[in-house]
Amino acid sequence: MANIMIRKTAEGGLSFYLPKRDLEDLIVSIEFDQADKWGGELKLANGGTYYVDPLNAQPKLPVSLRARRLDAPE
Repeated sequence: MANIMIRKTAEGGLSFYLPKRDLEDLIVSIEFDQADKWGGELKLANGGTYYVDPLNAQPKLPVSLRARRLDAPE
């Protein structure tokens, strides 16, 4: 598992940052994005997929979390 940071972009979207690989990309979808459950599978614009354990509430951004890589971009 890797430490990642998620922040809100100027356009209102979400940005994913993985410092260890200096990877920054936009998050195109989140599995759970409700007020009472947030996280799960994160799909990135580059095709990569990561998993964040769901939280009981939407976090205050920016937030640092632990994520597991599910699929690498081609």
